[in-house]
Amino acid sequence: MDTDKETSAGARRAGAAAGSPIEFRLDPASGVPTYLQLVQQVEHALRLGYLKPGDQLPRVRDVVAGLAINPNTVLKAYRELETKGLAAGRPGQGTFVQATLTQVALPELGTLRRSLLGWLDSADASGLDEDGIVALFTRVLRDFLKTRGGAGRHGAADGGAEGVA
Repeated sequence: MDTDKETSAGARRAGAAAGSPIEFRLDPASGVPTYLQLVQQVEHALRLGYLKPGDQLPRVRDVVAGLAINPNTVLKAYRELETKGLAAGRPGQGTFVQATLTQVALPELGTLRRSLLGWLDSADASGLDEDGIVALFTRVLRDFLKTRGGAGRHGAADGGAEGVA
């Protein structure tokens, strides 16, 4: 997906499997259960257009090898994606994206990304570290969603902060 340098010292990542455009990363310090980190990353990749219907998710054995996690954890994440109607397993072939989530058009996404990078530069210049930036962004996002009646135009926010899509 993206090749940005990891900022979390404890982060682990699994290389994208052949035929899969997503690369899973784990942040053990996030407090988010491992299976949920995988689910959130697929959802974020769908929202940002990195994944689309028909794309293959990394094979369980590749994720297990790359992240050194239990196969049941990956299976739980993939089952959750199936329950949400976002992915479907094909026996002997793997798990494939079945649906997409609402996303912003790519030109708008580039503009928003540049704007957010400017904001991050300002936050960094103000002395905020990564945790401070995440805390501020999360608080402002929650306040924003609360004033909009609990959900933004494209759905409710995920429950926790998560670093990478």
